[in-house]
Amino acid sequence: MGIDVGAKGSSMATMNVVPLIDILLVLIIIFMVITPLTPKGLNALIPQPAKTPNLGPIAKTIVVQVFDTGKLKINEEDATWDSLGVRLSDVFKERAEKVAFVQSEDAVRFSDVARAIDIMRGSGIEKIGLMTAKLGAGQ
Repeated sequence: MGIDVGAKGSSMATMNVVPLIDILLVLIIIFMVITPLTPKGLNALIPQPAKTPNLGPIAKTIVVQVFDTGKLKINEEDATWDSLGVRLSDVFKERAEKVAFVQSEDAVRFSDVARAIDIMRGSGIEKIGLMTAKLGAGQ
């Protein structure tokens, strides 16, 4: 606080706002620098529907389905745990974009889904997405 001398010799107290303005300017500069660094969102991969009814090796989206009975399917084609890695390696051998999805029923144990993801990673698939029941139904 500063003191000003009044007209009749009395003192009058005034507040010194310069330090307050300095602090506010520093805070504004900090927020201006930090704002562009904040994340804007997460990247999400959404499977696109196949254009052809044949869901063989030419299909764009590869979906590995895990059932609670232990069965596996790759785009409606039956597979086993032993043949899953070899089949996926063959499918993704000539593809530039190595993206696949895993879909399972509600009763499937997570360890089976994790095993399928591990086999898919081992066969060279770089990005693996998880499909929900609503996404599979087109909702």
